[in-house]
Amino acid sequence: MPASSPCDLSIAEAGAALRNGGLTSVALTCAHLDRITARDGAIGAFVHVAGAEALAAAELADRDLAEGRDRGPMHGIPFAVKDIIDVAGWPIRWGSRAQAGRIATETAPAVAALMAAGAVPLGVVGTYEMATVGPDGSALGRPPVNPWSRDHITGGSSSGSAAAVAAGLVRIALGTDTGGSVRSPSAYCGVVGLKPTYDAVSRKGVMPLSPSLDCVGPLARCVGDAALAFAALTGGDWQAGGIDGLSLAYGRGWAIDDAAHPALLPLLDDAASVLSLCGARITPVVLPDYAPVESAGSDILLAEGWAAHGATVEANPEAIGDMARASLCGGKLVPPERLAKARASVAPLTEALDAVFAQHAALILPTTLAPAPPFSAFAAGQAVWTAMRTIPFNMTGHPALSVPMGFADDLPLGLQIVGPKGGEATILRIGAAFEAATDHSVLQPLLA
Repeated sequence: MPASSPCDLSIAEAGAALRNGGLTSVALTCAHLDRITARDGAIGAFVHVAGAEALAAAELADRDLAEGRDRGPMHGIPFAVKDIIDVAGWPIRWGSRAQAGRIATETAPAVAALMAAGAVPLGVVGTYEMATVGPDGSALGRPPVNPWSRDHITGGSSSGSAAAVAAGLVRIALGTDTGGSVRSPSAYCGVVGLKPTYDAVSRKGVMPLSPSLDCVGPLARCVGDAALAFAALTGGDWQAGGIDGLSLAYGRGWAIDDAAHPALLPLLDDAASVLSLCGARITPVVLPDYAPVESAGSDILLAEGWAAHGATVEANPEAIGDMARASLCGGKLVPPERLAKARASVAPLTEALDAVFAQHAALILPTTLAPAPPFSAFAAGQAVWTAMRTIPFNMTGHPALSVPMGFADDLPLGLQIVGPKGGEATILRIGAAFEAATDHSVLQPLLA
């Protein structure tokens, strides 16, 4: 169907219009700003809209194109930034009252890379406080709602990034992923999320949570958009292609769990069948037991989170929201010997996954085991455990992509595609093939 607004054009479509004179970056940026005004009051994704700066950047993008300076596919395309990634002169407050007056003094290289590619920064989208847990009404600002159902959460911690993309406020938002914080919100909100290979995108200028696990990556409306943003972030390029003959490992066992929604396995099996019909060869594989892996990853995340922010918590505990404070203080309780054991488990896990990738181009499995829980589940003001299958790939550094897979209880679920280190092009190609063979990414929430 034709786009009803320039906001609904893919990056490739908008780029073609920018270059053939059918659209200007100023008009595209104004359309996004107008949509933020119209829709975000109900969603709550943005915590800072830089309208004047965005229009100035769009004017520059138009002038550059008119004078023959084409900076690539992201030229003139608006994007948003998670509230832990610095943009000089902007309020980057980590979603925390402890940082309520903070103004960034430098721009993170990830943001600078998109700007150098001609992209237009629109503003800052929310995060669960200090990239930990939520939704928490005691933190700075209100948590964004899921555009598919305002009674349900977005997931975290890239909550605003996922909500903004799902609500059509922006095609691309930068997020961060320490234990699944790009992929789980993407799955919950029915959008695409890419956690790149560890350190493929610079972490400089990004609030650290767990430095051995932290990654920066894009959330996007479709796989092609995510691929073009990733190419701009890394200086690479993107070429779509088929998947005929690719061997894909199927980690079905990690979906068999008491926490799994009854619709999950049928959707996952359907996804494997779709990829098979696209020409891939699907082979079930046995992965390491999940529970010990998740426990070890949690210990690493908690301990490193306390090391990064414990001093802030102890110096000013009342300025930290209840959930973030409890999460960060949990790291204080991880004894050194348990942390050492957790870190020692990373090497064998990495070897096990590398053995899978020695035989297969990628691994498919679920992103989360159930759709987004309702806000009512958090009424007691405490974090609620949600079943995901994401943190192992933060531990090992492998790239992982979440793409929409279908719906359970009218809420989205995500298919996760994991590849060998440096294998982003392959997993994006697989994701694009799955997307093209289904209508999951075409469906969007009904919003005014």
